[in-house]
Amino acid sequence: MRNLAIDIGNTNSKLAVFEGRTLLYHEVVSSIALEHLSRLIAEYRIESAILSNVNRSQDALVSFLKANTRYIPFSVEKNTGIQNEYKSADTLGLDRWAKLIAVHQLYAGEACFIIDMGTCITYDYLPAEGRYSGGSISLGIQMRFNALAHYTGKLPLIKWNKDDVIPLGTDTQTALISGVLQGVASELEGFITQKYKDNSTLKIMVTGGDAGFLLGQFKNSIFAPQIIHDPYLVLKGLNEVIAFEYV
Repeated sequence: MRNLAIDIGNTNSKLAVFEGRTLLYHEVVSSIALEHLSRLIAEYRIESAILSNVNRSQDALVSFLKANTRYIPFSVEKNTGIQNEYKSADTLGLDRWAKLIAVHQLYAGEACFIIDMGTCITYDYLPAEGRYSGGSISLGIQMRFNALAHYTGKLPLIKWNKDDVIPLGTDTQTALISGVLQGVASELEGFITQKYKDNSTLKIMVTGGDAGFLLGQFKNSIFAPQIIHDPYLVLKGLNEVIAFEYV
């Protein structure tokens, strides 16, 4: 069975076609064109589709998927065995829930700490027994630069070059870059260290557009052997929901 998974985020959207658990096609787009989806559905002979949307309503897209595929509605009520103890489940982001489903299915019986370096930075821990109690949401890297420019009179807006290392703050621009990036690095280290103390065998799952920053900061750390970079984690979770529906 071939499945289409769509993840609409705050900045970009991601499309993926799976056959079973094998990823056949992946694409990142700024917006989703129905004509393009129509070609994908025909080319890959897609049977089922699922959508995670953290943004505005997508009624036209949902109607299109219903008309052209076996559409699976996705919500936090879609569960593949996780005990959800989040107190405001109706406000839990669908992308966060999809990532939890992915690690619960793909790394069954193992504790996983998920860090998503996206528009926001999210931290979610799922213990081996599959009981989810909650996580943390923090400002993403570019959002921090935006906030500094917006809430001050003279500080410039920094467009972060993701290949940059943390510089010395020898002028205002490098001071801003140094402060933001060192702050993020320290935040990441604090969260990872805390979870590592609780469980030194956990897998540290890293995803999101700014994941490269984390990978660079921790490539020589004691945590490096446990870090797994998976840019398709949300999409894999959505695909698992389809599989769960039809097994």
